[in-house]
Amino acid sequence: MEITEVRVKLTENQNDKLQAFCSITLNNDFVIRDLKIIEGTKGVFVAMPSRKLADKCPRCSGKNHMRANFCNDCGARLPAERALKDERGRARLHADIAHPINAQCREKLQKVILDAFRMEREKAKEAGYVPQQLHDELYADDVDVEYLAPSATPGASRERPKEHRQHSAEV
Repeated sequence: MEITEVRVKLTENQNDKLQAFCSITLNNDFVIRDLKIIEGTKGVFVAMPSRKLADKCPRCSGKNHMRANFCNDCGARLPAERALKDERGRARLHADIAHPINAQCREKLQKVILDAFRMEREKAKEAGYVPQQLHDELYADDVDVEYLAPSATPGASRERPKEHRQHSAEV
């Protein structure tokens, strides 16, 4: 596995625990978005993309996040201690969507991402700094944005994939 691109977007308030969002490209073929760079008690670390866990209301079967006290659909009070616990006894509120399988892969990802994060922080101190765009920002506003796929040739662009050309018609 080769990490061929790292994009880091710093958060505006550097005093928050969340320092930046990140997306990485593997082998010029596969993008992983929504990695987070967080300032923890033991230093900066990379959090993998995750989703909030949910369960069903015992009364109406409506879907609710694990932190919810009341059902979004029927308003019934939800049991307080319904979340599964992790190995440290803390409630599991999120599940990873993508994550490394072993410590070596995690260390490799974290090193490359945190190096890019530190470089981006240094660039942000310079006059005229322009923040990087993350992969998911490329299609956010305008259908006619040029497709900027990473390639072996810097500055090269490819034809926009068919599924992205039809993006606004599907929404």
